Amino acid sequence: MSWPRVSTLRTSEQFQERLRELQLDLPFDETIATGPQAPLAAPLQSRCGSIRNRWCILPMEGWDGTPDGRPTDLTRRRWQNFGLSGAALMWGCEAVAVRHDGRANPRQLLLTEQNTGELEGLRLLLEAAHRQACGSTDGLLTGLQLTHSGRFARPNQSHVPEPAVAYRHPLLDTRFAVASDEFLLSDDDLKRLIDDFVAAAGRAARAGFQWVDIKHCHGYLGHELLSGFDRAGEFGGSFENRTRFLRTIVDGIRTECPGLGIGVRLSIFDFAPYQPGPGQERTGVPAVTADYQHAFGGDGTGAGIDLAEPIRFLELLQQLEIDMLCSTCGSPYYNPHIQRPALFPPSDGYQPPEDPLVGVHRQIMATAQLKQRFPDLIVVGSGYSYLQEWLPAVAQAVVRLGMADMVGLGRMVLSYPELPADSLAGRVLQRKRICRTFSDCTTAPRNGMVSGCFPLDPFYKQRPEREQLLQLKSGSDEIEG
Repeated sequence: MSWPRVSTLRTSEQFQERLRELQLDLPFDETIATGPQAPLAAPLQSRCGSIRNRWCILPMEGWDGTPDGRPTDLTRRRWQNFGLSGAALMWGCEAVAVRHDGRANPRQLLLTEQNTGELEGLRLLLEAAHRQACGSTDGLLTGLQLTHSGRFARPNQSHVPEPAVAYRHPLLDTRFAVASDEFLLSDDDLKRLIDDFVAAAGRAARAGFQWVDIKHCHGYLGHELLSGFDRAGEFGGSFENRTRFLRTIVDGIRTECPGLGIGVRLSIFDFAPYQPGPGQERTGVPAVTADYQHAFGGDGTGAGIDLAEPIRFLELLQQLEIDMLCSTCGSPYYNPHIQRPALFPPSDGYQPPEDPLVGVHRQIMATAQLKQRFPDLIVVGSGYSYLQEWLPAVAQAVVRLGMADMVGLGRMVLSYPELPADSLAGRVLQRKRICRTFSDCTTAPRNGMVSGCFPLDPFYKQRPEREQLLQLKSGSDEIEG
């Protein structure tokens, strides 16, 4: 089934009519306000520091570090663009592994003692670019996302999966090369990993980052532990045990780095894994349609939401005096249409089973429920890039209505990093730079290449990977932009 492209909805009335057809009650502001009183320009104060406006850059990896986890010129270009964006909150900039075996790919950044100075250099480059674009770094809050990739670890140049899992999963084990219990992390393994997170946080503090994100999303280890309902031992079963990993890391950071702020990016709900359905269309279908008990924030069906445990998790954040939450959902590895709504899937994906606007709406509304329940938390929403031209109109309305405090941008920043600055200044968006969710930024790394916006960014258009992608996709039904 095909869905109308957002780019063909050229007027606000056409866009809102499409929302009505889908029975989606997304808020929408016809006029984007400018000036210091504008909703998207209002400042915030977090325990981590002051935030000058309501735009946030989400963690964006480029699969472009060195084999030993240091940044390259491609990494530096991306971070410089983050600074030029005009956004005031850098949500961890990108996922940085706390140790080698936790890397999601052999070119992921790695926060070792040897690499700490180069991470500091990235931060300084970002700040210089922000100062150039905005005149000052006052109200710029920059963090570093700390991660272990768990089930999705591929740390070595062979690209062979080397998973480390929280529990045996009846569907994902086969899909991601978990053949026996030898891949299970023991309680002692997790305790050693906690020490690695705390040590990495100390390095981040020495590199001048104001805060760290303890990543709990997208099926990576922190998130997977939250769904370890049948895991035995100290880190599974009860809610208290499943959150022990986070609580112990936070305790360690507070002891070792008392001035360092902490935030959490959380998949606030999850669905069952999806797979391509029969026929040439390859429309995504759930691997199970009932009795799915491995989704944190799921309702047990594999396709519904129950926020009872995410609410408990946010209560825990408040108890831990953590006031920054970035909401996302699901995983790009096994149900990307709910996590990253797109019209064109990556090469190893499936065609969307719903209009991607439905996925945008689902994330925004679930986030709004949590924000309403926790007014004192600073909540950053995700999943906005698919809105394309209409992103600022929805973003402003969401913030104005208190459905989230900030709006995070991911893929959009690869093609159009200055979108926040243009929106804040009241400039008309540059249509030719707006992300159309072609998914090349995902298809490339899934095939061993660096990530970037190959269809729209002139810099990446000229790279040899562009031709490789065209050849890769020439035999598929994907549409090239």
